[in-house]
Amino acid sequence: MRDILWERNPSPDKLEQLGVYDWPIWEKEESSFPWTYDSSETCYLLQGRITVTPDGGEPMSFQTGDLVTFPAGMSCHWEVHEAVRKHYQFG
Repeated sequence: MRDILWERNPSPDKLEQLGVYDWPIWEKEESSFPWTYDSSETCYLLQGRITVTPDGGEPMSFQTGDLVTFPAGMSCHWEVHEAVRKHYQFG
């Protein structure tokens, strides 16, 4: 399985190239839940702080300004520490 790809504070040019600001927005209050990715997801955190722990893996924390790609087939546990607002795209 591929790893989670992560970039802190990507350049405005990179965000523009990816078309991030045209992606849908997802919001979630402080919470904890399991999740499985049927397809890869790339997201850009507009606000919030989360920890994602892949099954059998080490926890990774993300925050406002992070660009993250989760691989298809990954099962994990999400811990939303501060309410999240993010742009996202599957595939």
